[in-house]
Amino acid sequence: MPRAWRIHDYSGYRGLELGEVPLEEPGPGEVRLRVEAFALNWGDMDLMKDNYSFSFPRLPARVGIEAAGVVDAVGPNTEGFAIGERVSTLPYFYYDRGASTESLVIDARYVTKAVPNLSAVENASIWMQYLTAYFPLAEVTKVGPGSHVLVTAATSTAGAASLEIGRILGATMIGTTRFEENADYLRKMGADHVIVTGKADLAGRIWEITGGKGVDMAFDPVGAGLIAQYSPALARNACIYFYGTLDTVWPELPFVDMFQKNAVFHPYSVFNYVEDPAMLAKGEAFIYGMLSEGRIRPQIDRVYPMEKYVEAFDYLRQPRTTHGKVVIETGL
Repeated sequence: MPRAWRIHDYSGYRGLELGEVPLEEPGPGEVRLRVEAFALNWGDMDLMKDNYSFSFPRLPARVGIEAAGVVDAVGPNTEGFAIGERVSTLPYFYYDRGASTESLVIDARYVTKAVPNLSAVENASIWMQYLTAYFPLAEVTKVGPGSHVLVTAATSTAGAASLEIGRILGATMIGTTRFEENADYLRKMGADHVIVTGKADLAGRIWEITGGKGVDMAFDPVGAGLIAQYSPALARNACIYFYGTLDTVWPELPFVDMFQKNAVFHPYSVFNYVEDPAMLAKGEAFIYGMLSEGRIRPQIDRVYPMEKYVEAFDYLRQPRTTHGKVVIETGL
């Protein structure tokens, strides 16, 4: 029988327990994966405290949204996948089918071919971060040469992915970090300018960098802590994509700045775009192409064995001097 990590209540990740579970058979439109690796995400920790955009329909339940592995069963009326094929999962509302397992049955809509030149660990680390960054930059706001983009908490995986994609699209990318020692990493990922928050006047530096124009877009997972600091330096018709609350406080919107600049505050979730087949197809094609050409590549910080999932979350939540995805290898 396969093993899986599951929670039995909403007490957080320290309540995770590893145990055997029945082997599930795929139904119509589904495939089953022998999971080789699955990645951790910050949202998993919120979900395990019932503080996320969906709740589990029942407990116990598995967590995890990104996995890579090999197809070992295909359900009836499921096309496009063959037994033995290497694949990875796309972002999906996983409910009671989280990726923290050795065997995963999943709707085939949320499965895509593995990138051949990447390992299982890397294939488990692609789609959440890159799709989260792709849609605002390439489809909704469509930045390019002449655009200025502010990325707060830029060392996060989605933040770093946005720097990579923004660089490819030709935008001027401005990344923020709390620590000076992160500056070289952000420049490597695609930041043209790095601002260390707490050591600089954020709006003032943005005005300097943009020549008084301001930023056309902010990609912000922080919350109340930064928005009022950069809002005076929004460009005309700017858009703030707000996709998280790292400081755990909902922001009070800077209405005066937003009225003056005709700016839009956009609560953003990647799931809304993944559920749009046309949008998802564009995102998959772009990211798969860039990965295949080696123009982007997921950064892996640390890999843990299956038995050390809780320890991996301990590591994820602490301040880190290295950056990238934290991943579990099942050993299968």
